[in-house]
Amino acid sequence: MNELILIIAAYCIGSIPTSVWVSKHFFDIDIRDYGSGNAGATNTYRVLGSKWGTFVMVMDVLKGVAAAALYRFLPSHYMGADNEWARTNFMICLGLAAVLGHIFPLWANFKGGKGVATLFGMVIAIQPAVAGCCVAVFLLVLYLTRFVSLSSILASVAFAVFILFIFNEKEPLYRVFAIAVALLVVLTHQKNINRLLKGTESKVPILKYRDRRRERRRGND
Repeated sequence: MNELILIIAAYCIGSIPTSVWVSKHFFDIDIRDYGSGNAGATNTYRVLGSKWGTFVMVMDVLKGVAAAALYRFLPSHYMGADNEWARTNFMICLGLAAVLGHIFPLWANFKGGKGVATLFGMVIAIQPAVAGCCVAVFLLVLYLTRFVSLSSILASVAFAVFILFIFNEKEPLYRVFAIAVALLVVLTHQKNINRLLKGTESKVPILKYRDRRRERRRGND
Protein backbone atom coordinates (compact mmCIF):
# COMPACT_ATOMS: atom_id res chain seq x y z
CA MET A 1 0.00 0.00 0.00
CA ASN A 2 2.83 2.40 0.88
CA GLU A 3 4.49 1.66 -2.46
CA LEU A 4 1.33 2.54 -4.42
CA ILE A 5 0.92 5.83 -2.54
CA LEU A 6 4.53 6.77 -3.31
CA ILE A 7 4.10 5.96 -7.00
CA ILE A 8 0.99 8.16 -7.14
CA ALA A 9 2.93 10.92 -5.37
CA ALA A 10 5.75 10.57 -7.91
CA TYR A 11 3.24 10.93 -10.75
CA CYS A 12 1.83 14.07 -9.13
CA ILE A 13 5.32 15.54 -8.78
CA GLY A 14 6.01 14.82 -12.45
CA SER A 15 2.69 16.43 -13.34
CA ILE A 16 3.85 19.86 -12.17
CA PRO A 17 3.69 21.76 -15.50
CA THR A 18 6.54 24.21 -14.93
CA SER A 19 6.60 25.70 -18.42
CA VAL A 20 2.81 26.08 -18.56
CA TRP A 21 2.65 27.87 -15.21
CA VAL A 22 5.61 30.11 -16.10
CA SER A 23 4.16 31.08 -19.48
CA LYS A 24 0.72 31.81 -18.05
CA HIS A 25 1.88 33.65 -14.93
CA PHE A 26 4.65 35.79 -16.41
CA PHE A 27 3.65 36.09 -20.09
CA ASP A 28 -0.12 35.53 -20.11
CA ILE A 29 0.18 32.83 -22.76
CA ASP A 30 0.05 29.05 -22.87
CA ILE A 31 3.42 27.75 -24.06
CA ARG A 32 1.62 24.86 -25.75
CA ASP A 33 0.05 27.29 -28.23
CA TYR A 34 3.44 28.37 -29.55
CA GLY A 35 6.50 26.84 -31.15
CA SER A 36 6.42 23.06 -31.21
CA GLY A 37 3.42 22.95 -28.87
CA ASN A 38 5.30 20.97 -26.23
CA ALA A 39 5.31 21.96 -22.57
CA GLY A 40 9.02 21.36 -22.09
CA ALA A 41 12.30 23.19 -21.68
CA THR A 42 13.24 23.13 -25.37
CA ASN A 43 10.08 24.89 -26.49
CA THR A 44 10.45 27.33 -23.58
CA TYR A 45 13.94 28.19 -24.84
CA ARG A 46 12.53 28.90 -28.28
CA VAL A 47 9.51 30.91 -27.18
CA LEU A 48 10.49 32.59 -23.91
CA GLY A 49 14.29 32.71 -24.18
CA SER A 50 17.26 31.10 -22.47
CA LYS A 51 16.56 32.51 -18.98
CA TRP A 52 13.16 30.85 -18.64
CA GLY A 53 14.21 27.83 -20.68
CA THR A 54 17.01 27.17 -18.21
CA PHE A 55 14.66 27.65 -15.26
CA VAL A 56 12.14 25.19 -16.69
CA MET A 57 14.85 22.65 -17.47
CA VAL A 58 16.25 22.80 -13.93
CA MET A 59 12.80 22.44 -12.39
CA ASP A 60 11.91 19.52 -14.66
CA VAL A 61 15.17 17.77 -13.73
CA LEU A 62 14.42 18.31 -10.05
CA LYS A 63 11.04 16.64 -10.52
CA GLY A 64 12.81 13.44 -11.51
CA VAL A 65 15.26 13.70 -8.61
CA ALA A 66 12.49 14.36 -6.09
CA ALA A 67 10.31 11.54 -7.39
CA ALA A 68 13.08 8.93 -7.26
CA ALA A 69 14.06 10.16 -3.78
CA LEU A 70 10.61 9.19 -2.48
CA TYR A 71 12.04 5.70 -1.92
CA ARG A 72 13.28 7.10 1.41
CA PHE A 73 9.70 6.86 2.66
CA LEU A 74 9.66 3.11 2.13
CA PRO A 75 9.38 0.81 5.15
CA SER A 76 12.68 0.30 6.97
CA HIS A 77 13.18 -3.26 5.72
CA TYR A 78 13.82 -1.86 2.21
CA MET A 79 16.76 0.21 3.39
CA GLY A 80 19.23 -2.56 4.23
CA ALA A 81 22.26 -3.26 2.04
CA ASP A 82 20.84 -6.65 1.05
CA ASN A 83 17.81 -4.93 -0.49
CA GLU A 84 19.73 -2.65 -2.88
CA TRP A 85 18.29 -4.52 -5.86
CA ALA A 86 14.68 -4.00 -4.73
CA ARG A 87 15.36 -0.38 -3.82
CA THR A 88 16.87 0.42 -7.24
CA ASN A 89 13.97 -1.21 -9.02
CA PHE A 90 11.49 0.81 -6.98
CA MET A 91 13.40 4.04 -7.70
CA ILE A 92 13.06 3.24 -11.40
CA CYS A 93 9.30 2.80 -10.94
CA LEU A 94 9.08 6.13 -9.10
CA GLY A 95 11.09 7.91 -11.77
CA LEU A 96 9.00 6.46 -14.58
CA ALA A 97 5.83 7.57 -12.78
CA ALA A 98 7.24 11.12 -12.72
CA VAL A 99 8.13 10.95 -16.43
CA LEU A 100 4.62 9.74 -17.18
CA GLY A 101 3.29 12.67 -15.16
CA HIS A 102 5.43 15.10 -17.17
CA ILE A 103 4.17 13.70 -20.47
CA PHE A 104 0.55 13.47 -19.28
CA PRO A 105 0.32 16.09 -16.49
CA LEU A 106 -2.67 15.85 -14.19
CA TRP A 107 -2.53 19.62 -13.57
CA ALA A 108 -2.43 20.65 -17.27
CA ASN A 109 -5.12 18.62 -19.05
CA PHE A 110 -2.72 15.71 -19.67
CA LYS A 111 -0.82 17.61 -22.37
CA GLY A 112 2.82 17.99 -21.38
CA GLY A 113 6.36 17.65 -22.68
CA LYS A 114 8.55 14.75 -23.73
CA GLY A 115 9.96 13.96 -20.30
CA VAL A 116 13.68 13.98 -21.14
CA ALA A 117 14.70 16.42 -18.38
CA THR A 118 12.62 14.57 -15.77
CA LEU A 119 14.06 11.29 -16.97
CA PHE A 120 17.54 12.71 -16.55
CA GLY A 121 16.73 13.81 -13.00
CA MET A 122 15.69 10.28 -12.21
CA VAL A 123 19.03 8.97 -13.51
CA ILE A 124 20.88 11.52 -11.34
CA ALA A 125 19.13 10.11 -8.27
CA ILE A 126 19.80 6.48 -9.18
CA GLN A 127 23.29 6.58 -10.72
CA PRO A 128 25.02 9.99 -10.69
CA ALA A 129 28.14 8.80 -12.55
CA VAL A 130 26.11 7.70 -15.58
CA ALA A 131 24.13 10.94 -15.41
CA GLY A 132 27.36 12.93 -15.51
CA CYS A 133 28.53 11.08 -18.61
CA CYS A 134 25.18 11.73 -20.31
CA VAL A 135 25.41 15.43 -19.42
CA ALA A 136 28.83 15.56 -21.08
CA VAL A 137 27.39 14.03 -24.27
CA PHE A 138 24.39 16.37 -24.19
CA LEU A 139 26.47 19.52 -23.68
CA LEU A 140 29.03 18.57 -26.32
CA VAL A 141 26.35 17.97 -28.97
CA LEU A 142 24.49 21.12 -27.90
CA TYR A 143 27.69 23.19 -28.15
CA LEU A 144 28.45 21.84 -31.60
CA THR A 145 24.92 22.03 -33.04
CA ARG A 146 22.57 24.08 -30.77
CA PHE A 147 19.91 21.39 -31.39
CA VAL A 148 18.42 20.34 -28.05
CA SER A 149 16.48 17.56 -29.76
CA LEU A 150 19.62 16.02 -31.28
CA SER A 151 21.45 16.45 -27.97
CA SER A 152 18.65 14.66 -26.12
CA ILE A 153 18.51 11.80 -28.62
CA LEU A 154 22.26 11.17 -28.57
CA ALA A 155 22.45 11.49 -24.79
CA SER A 156 19.68 8.90 -24.39
CA VAL A 157 21.44 6.50 -26.77
CA ALA A 158 24.67 7.13 -24.85
CA PHE A 159 22.81 6.29 -21.63
CA ALA A 160 22.01 2.82 -22.96
CA VAL A 161 25.61 2.36 -24.13
CA PHE A 162 26.98 3.42 -20.73
CA ILE A 163 24.64 1.11 -18.81
CA LEU A 164 25.07 -1.92 -21.08
CA PHE A 165 28.75 -1.73 -21.96
CA ILE A 166 30.79 0.92 -20.14
CA PHE A 167 29.45 0.50 -16.59
CA ASN A 168 28.23 -3.02 -17.40
CA GLU A 169 25.24 -2.82 -15.06
CA LYS A 170 24.19 -6.34 -14.03
CA GLU A 171 20.64 -5.57 -12.89
CA PRO A 172 18.35 -6.95 -15.67
CA LEU A 173 15.56 -4.40 -15.10
CA TYR A 174 18.06 -1.54 -15.29
CA ARG A 175 19.44 -2.85 -18.58
CA VAL A 176 15.94 -3.17 -20.02
CA PHE A 177 15.16 0.30 -18.71
CA ALA A 178 18.22 1.78 -20.44
CA ILE A 179 17.20 0.31 -23.79
CA ALA A 180 13.60 1.45 -23.27
CA VAL A 181 14.78 5.00 -22.52
CA ALA A 182 16.76 5.20 -25.75
CA LEU A 183 13.81 3.87 -27.76
CA LEU A 184 11.30 6.12 -26.00
CA VAL A 185 13.33 9.29 -26.61
CA VAL A 186 13.84 8.40 -30.27
CA LEU A 187 10.13 7.65 -30.71
CA THR A 188 8.98 10.85 -28.99
CA HIS A 189 11.35 12.89 -31.18
CA GLN A 190 10.16 11.60 -34.55
CA LYS A 191 8.97 15.05 -35.65
CA ASN A 192 12.28 16.54 -34.57
CA ILE A 193 14.19 13.86 -36.47
CA ASN A 194 12.19 14.64 -39.61
CA ARG A 195 12.93 18.35 -39.21
CA LEU A 196 16.61 17.63 -38.63
CA LEU A 197 16.75 15.60 -41.83
CA LYS A 198 14.96 18.39 -43.73
CA GLY A 199 17.16 21.08 -42.18
CA THR A 200 14.20 22.92 -40.65
CA GLU A 201 14.75 22.12 -36.96
CA SER A 202 15.01 25.24 -34.80
CA LYS A 203 18.13 25.95 -32.78
CA VAL A 204 17.94 27.19 -29.20
CA PRO A 205 19.01 30.81 -28.61
CA ILE A 206 22.37 30.07 -27.01
CA LEU A 207 25.85 30.57 -28.40
CA LYS A 208 24.38 33.00 -30.93
CA TYR A 209 27.44 35.25 -30.78
CA ARG A 210 29.67 32.32 -31.65
CA ASP A 211 27.56 31.57 -34.71
CA ARG A 212 27.57 35.23 -35.77
CA ARG A 213 31.35 35.32 -35.57
CA ARG A 214 31.52 32.25 -37.77
CA GLU A 215 29.20 33.83 -40.30
CA ARG A 216 31.28 37.01 -40.37
CA ARG A 217 34.44 34.97 -40.90
CA ARG A 218 32.82 33.14 -43.80
CA GLY A 219 31.75 36.47 -45.27
CA ASN A 220 35.29 37.80 -45.01
CA ASP A 221 36.61 34.70 -46.73
